[in-house]
Amino acid sequence: MQGMKQFDHESLCHDPLHGYIAFTSAHGLPSSESAEEHLIDHPWVQRLRQIHQLQTAWWVFPTAEHTRFQHVLGVMHLGSRAAAALHDSLADVCADVPSRGYVESLLRVAGLLHDVGHGPFGHFFDEHYLADFGLTHETLGSAIIKSQLGDIIRRLRRNPNSQLAAHETLSPEHVAYLITRPTAADSAPGNANAAPTWLRFLRSLFSGLYTIDNMDFVLRDAYMSGYNTRAFDLERLLHYSFFSPAGLTLHARGIAALANFVGVRAQLFRAVYFHRTVRAIDLALAELFADSKAYVFPGNPLERLEEYRQFTEWSLLVDVARWPTSDDATKRELGLRWQRLLARELPWRMACERTRFFAVGETEQGSIFSSQRFVEQALRDRLPRELRDMPLRIDLARHVHRPGTRGPAAGQNFLYDSASGVTRALMDSELLRQIPLSSRICRVYTQHSGYDRELATALDSLLGTEHEDDRTNM
Repeated sequence: MQGMKQFDHESLCHDPLHGYIAFTSAHGLPSSESAEEHLIDHPWVQRLRQIHQLQTAWWVFPTAEHTRFQHVLGVMHLGSRAAAALHDSLADVCADVPSRGYVESLLRVAGLLHDVGHGPFGHFFDEHYLADFGLTHETLGSAIIKSQLGDIIRRLRRNPNSQLAAHETLSPEHVAYLITRPTAADSAPGNANAAPTWLRFLRSLFSGLYTIDNMDFVLRDAYMSGYNTRAFDLERLLHYSFFSPAGLTLHARGIAALANFVGVRAQLFRAVYFHRTVRAIDLALAELFADSKAYVFPGNPLERLEEYRQFTEWSLLVDVARWPTSDDATKRELGLRWQRLLARELPWRMACERTRFFAVGETEQGSIFSSQRFVEQALRDRLPRELRDMPLRIDLARHVHRPGTRGPAAGQNFLYDSASGVTRALMDSELLRQIPLSSRICRVYTQHSGYDRELATALDSLLGTEHEDDRTNM
């Protein structure tokens, strides 16, 4: 029947946050056409079921067992929500913008695949393994998208709400572009390879202050950890967002909702991602992983994609569980250490903590809390002589609350003031200016519980020294 929705080409999955998430199914499609189901069921995406969304926090928050797979389905769904809210305004300011079907499918596929390069323990693996090869999960994911999933992407013709125009072919390169962070070279004058304006604008939905990625994970992580069941007003943020000639723009009526989102995200970092026990696990894992990584994966993942596809938290934890019976003495010892970690027998406990907030005009790099090595040495110098050689670890957990005034990501979001009719930088908002640029939680971890007072006194002395330096430099 003409005009009737083709339900035979659509399937649903249910999500506790978004309700029903629709995706195109392969049923009844011509063999020349791909369905979103082909991507969702692909081994590269299914492996995300075996990588936790919350790195190590699932060892602390019993209900936070959700995975990257659930998250990417949510981001795919928000891709459709964003296309519905933003495509008309994007077409108004960019003459060469593709069809609604193309833009929606592009956002959905980029949302589904933006985490495809992640390894075990998520961002931890970026820092402690991928960085050795000059990689991030985004650059690795871009290579996977173009080399492993490109054929499926190019044969996608529709999503549950719209279709590509007859002359359009969905580009894996466009998908890869959206999921990688912008660099200064991307928008450098005279760059012959610069992306079209409409594509650069869409990238702000993945790399801006509020994105379809972080809006889903704030809702999902807050809900699954039990921290907050409805963390912020997603509906209002989307309703008051549009594209102006400057880029992704928020109407002034949405600014309070954005300020709430930024605040909730910061609280989530402090309460969940940077929880004192989570960070203690991270300290122990970092020490253990440094000694283990030669055994866990055999080299550069970019050169071993098939092996990397099978490498997940499940495979890693199954492997290390066998190490205590290995013929290799080093692996046996490492296996016993992994057993203790998995039993949460942690070598480090928090003795004290202090938080430092950085506002516009303050240089983070000039702060005492910018270097773990410096803090540790300065702290030891302030301890009683008999305690200066005690085992301790300094943890500096850093959160960026909002972008500053420099860098390629700055200026991607704008604010429209309906009273004056002026569009300006989002950070010019009086409300957002009250939010700090960043913060650092400085924690001292020890192996013993008898010296917390001495450590806290030394840390306060160190913090007082920084405050004296601040007053001197005024």
